Amino acid sequence: MLDKKMFGIFKHRVLDRKVPLVRGFDDLFPAPHSRHMHIERQDIEKVPDLEIIAESDEAGIYIFGTKDGKKIFVTGHSEYDPNTLKEEYERDLAKGMDIQIPVNYFLDDDPSKPPLVQWRSHANLLYTNWLNYYVYQVTPFDLNGNSE
Repeated sequence: MLDKKMFGIFKHRVLDRKVPLVRGFDDLFPAPHSRHMHIERQDIEKVPDLEIIAESDEAGIYIFGTKDGKKIFVTGHSEYDPNTLKEEYERDLAKGMDIQIPVNYFLDDDPSKPPLVQWRSHANLLYTNWLNYYVYQVTPFDLNGNSE
């Protein structure tokens, strides 16, 4: 568990460009996080079948998976809509929780201003790559209409 919630948009870097899941990703890419948990690098490195695919200096490990690509784990929330972190922030404030403003999310880090959506293209690429390389390409299909 983290002392405080990992909350906001953080820059990540790809560690292994040969992994099809991150094909087309920029050197640095943003992704939303909203979590209380943390995965230690050494815990993943102890498991020979796992590899770290992308990480952040601030947010830690973002994507890891089995080397055969059959299991992929994402610690952030690429699927978030533009207002999801705003709604979480407002919800937690309304509950009287001690919550920080989501990092790198609102224009000028001011919650009265709109969110800056900067993760959408990489989120789409992540899911497109996953569907193409890890689902579609490995699913047996018979052109006669009989799937195996």
